[in-house]
Amino acid sequence: MKTQPSHAFELPKTANAGATLKQTKRAGLVLLGLLLSGAALRLAANQRHDVQLQQTTAEALQRNVIVARPRVGDSARKLTLPATLRGYTETQIFARANGYLKKWHKTIGDTVKQGDLLAEIDVPELEHELAQGRATLAQVKAKAELARTTLQRWSQLNETDGAPLQEFEEKRAAFMQAEADVAATVANVKRLENIEGYRRVVAPFNGVITRRSVDVGALISAGTQELFALTQTDPLRLNVWVPQAYADEIKTGQSVSVRLPDKEDSKPLNARVERVAGALDTATRSRQAEIVLANNDAKLLPGSYVEISISVPSKAPALVAPANTLVIDQAGTHVVVVGNDKKIGFKPVKLGRDLGKEVEIVDGLSADDLLVASPSDLLIEGETVGIVETAPKTAEKAEPATKKPS
Repeated sequence: MKTQPSHAFELPKTANAGATLKQTKRAGLVLLGLLLSGAALRLAANQRHDVQLQQTTAEALQRNVIVARPRVGDSARKLTLPATLRGYTETQIFARANGYLKKWHKTIGDTVKQGDLLAEIDVPELEHELAQGRATLAQVKAKAELARTTLQRWSQLNETDGAPLQEFEEKRAAFMQAEADVAATVANVKRLENIEGYRRVVAPFNGVITRRSVDVGALISAGTQELFALTQTDPLRLNVWVPQAYADEIKTGQSVSVRLPDKEDSKPLNARVERVAGALDTATRSRQAEIVLANNDAKLLPGSYVEISISVPSKAPALVAPANTLVIDQAGTHVVVVGNDKKIGFKPVKLGRDLGKEVEIVDGLSADDLLVASPSDLLIEGETVGIVETAPKTAEKAEPATKKPS
């Protein structure tokens, strides 16, 4: 009996080995693909992490600034100036005669009219001088009368050629001298009478006594010692000094508003500009204006501090910016602005009025500029920054900011 060849039974075994090898290759390829996919995913994750880290680092290094926009100022500006209420007419009253105060008839707070007696001065020496002057006048009048009659007689003799011409001329000269002595003595008596009239101190105009500086028995020296201070309280007068920038806007007859800052409930009072100086003061570069204010009820007291508000028309309304946007250093006055590319820039500006929390900027700024509020000294030209805009001062609220300033 013949046996089968051995290789006839090994064919199935070889086929199984090939299938297994194919499966192994396929599994290797799948595993390799998984490894490559994992590596790619890992690489992409690392790249995303690097980008996020760079963005986070850039955001952390970037400065955020608070910005504000300038606004257009009012077309009619209010110029407020300090002033002091004064009487329309004020004077100090001095004595014209030396002596002792005999009596005063008016004191502080009294209302007087022109010619009212304020005080009397006792001058006994003056009375004696006046009596002596009148006696001297009687003497010179008697001498003048004698010289007149003498001249008449010599004139008659001169007409008949009975008197020497020289003696006639002497008699006529003596008469003319006597008349001159009479005139001089009369003038001296009138002077003493006028001085005696100065014993009565009278009011020169209607007003109120605001100060009395003497008492009865005080020694009075003519022209050196104040007796009373008199003030006319209706109307009142105010003097203000208008800066050169607004000097041309002040006109005679212009209406102004007067406010007493210590009385919050008081209404502004109307007044008018009565006089304006024709030149500026070289020391202050300002123009003096005199304002008249009615005081019929005498409620306003001279010497009070007031504030004067004057409406000044503006030819071109200036821009108004927050005061904390200004930077004043050795380079001058400038502001820090943020451009459309969010880069920092510096602009020199020219200032107008100081409004407290705001200031007028008359040159160097445009209405669409973004100003950095309270700028840091570390900001540099061309630096890119983040923006946090302040809420506008209107009824509508701005959207809340998403970033916080660093």
